[in-house]
Amino acid sequence: MTDRCAHLAEAATQEPSPSTEDGCEDCLAAGEDLWAHLRICTTCGHVGCCDSSPKRHATAHHEQTRHPVVRSFEPGETWMWCYADEQLSLT
Repeated sequence: MTDRCAHLAEAATQEPSPSTEDGCEDCLAAGEDLWAHLRICTTCGHVGCCDSSPKRHATAHHEQTRHPVVRSFEPGETWMWCYADEQLSLT
């Protein structure tokens, strides 16, 4: 088993301020409201929808910005995912 990546270790100490708590920022901006689960970028606080959602805005945000880590933005979930190293952290 590999050690936890540096991105996840760094992200664990950050508390981003979400710019919205109403849902996926990109879906809401487009007038859509169909998403499965939400993810929050630990670099900038962008809230996007997961890959099970039609638009996959959390992954699109990573691809555009290269911000490496998202955290679940679902109540009761504390896990994080590093896109860069493809590692999961069950914090």
